[in-house]
Amino acid sequence: MTFPPEPPAKRPTGRDVARLAGVSQATVSLVFSGTEAGHRVSDATRERVREAARSLGYRPQAAGRQLRLGRSGMILLAVPNILGPFFGRVLAGVHEEAGRHGLAVVVSSGWGSATLAEAATTSRFDGLLICSPDDSQLGELPPATPVVFLDADPVTDPARPTVELDVAGGMRAAVEHLAALGHRRIGHLRSTHSAYTFRVRQAAFEAAARARGLEVLEAGVSLNEGQAAASSAAYGLLSRPDRPQAVVCDDDVVASGLYQAAAELGLRIPADVAVVGIDNIPVASLLAPPLTTVDLPGEELGRAGVDALAALLRGEPAPVVAPLETSLIVRSSTGHIGT
Repeated sequence: MTFPPEPPAKRPTGRDVARLAGVSQATVSLVFSGTEAGHRVSDATRERVREAARSLGYRPQAAGRQLRLGRSGMILLAVPNILGPFFGRVLAGVHEEAGRHGLAVVVSSGWGSATLAEAATTSRFDGLLICSPDDSQLGELPPATPVVFLDADPVTDPARPTVELDVAGGMRAAVEHLAALGHRRIGHLRSTHSAYTFRVRQAAFEAAARARGLEVLEAGVSLNEGQAAASSAAYGLLSRPDRPQAVVCDDDVVASGLYQAAAELGLRIPADVAVVGIDNIPVASLLAPPLTTVDLPGEELGRAGVDALAALLRGEPAPVVAPLETSLIVRSSTGHIGT
C-alpha cells in the first residue's frame, strides 16, 4: 500500500508570531521593519516578539523589506586568512547573529585597502565587519558606510565602533602561569604581522616577563605560512644551547608546529619544554599532550560585531562593548619545571 506524501509543513507567518507573542500583526511588522519606526515598540515587547519568532522558526520576508529600504540585506566579513581556524569561530558567531537580524553574510580574505574601499562604495553590501586587520590593509573608508572593526586598534577610526578582545590580559595570564610553575627562561614564538592584535600580544608578553624578572628568547614566524613555517622557527629556538624552558606561541597553529619541532629534537612536552598557545581552536585539545592555551571568544566577538552593525543599519548608535574577556585553559602541555 502506498501513502500520499505528507503535505509540506506550513511556513510560520507574522500572524502566527503575533498570536504567540500576544501582540498585533502591526507590532510584529514594526519589530522586523529595520527602520526607526521599530523603536516605538518597547524593549520588552520587541524581545517577546523576537523570541516568538525564534521558537516558530519565522523568518521575515527579507527581500521585500530590503527592497523598500534600498538595501541588499548582505554584510561583508573581511578576515585576514579564511583558512585560519580562529576566524572559523568568528564566522560562526557572525552567521548566528546575522540570521537573527535577517542579514546574509559574505566572507572575504586576502583583501587590501582598495578592495575594502570598493566594497564600501558599491550597493552590494549594507555594511562591513573588518576583523583583525593588518596595518597595510586599512585605508580611508567612505564615512557614510556602516563599518564595525573586530579585534582591531580602537584609534584606527575613532568615529566607528570597535569590538576588542582582552588579548593583553590573556597573554599576561599565560606568562604568569609559566612563572608560577618555576620557568625563568621563556620563549615567545611571535607573529611577524603588523596587525594590532599581535602588537598587543608582544607588548603584554614583554611587560609580564619584565615584571617577573624573566629571561626572554624570541623568534618570529609568519602565520600565513602555516605549520611548516612555525615548525622551522620553533626548531631554531629549541636548538639553542640556552633553549627556553617554556614557550608562549602567538596562536595554536604555531604551537602545533612547536610540538613537531620538539619531537624532531627528542624533547618532551612539558618535561623538557612547556608550551602555551593562544586561540583555543578545536585542535588544541587533540594535541598530545593537550595544549594549554588562552581562549579567545571568537563566537562572542562575531555576535557582538553583528549586533553593533545591525544597530548602525537601524540608524542607532552602536552599543558600547567592553573588551571581551579571555581566559587561560590549563591542560597538560605545562607543568612545574623538570616534571
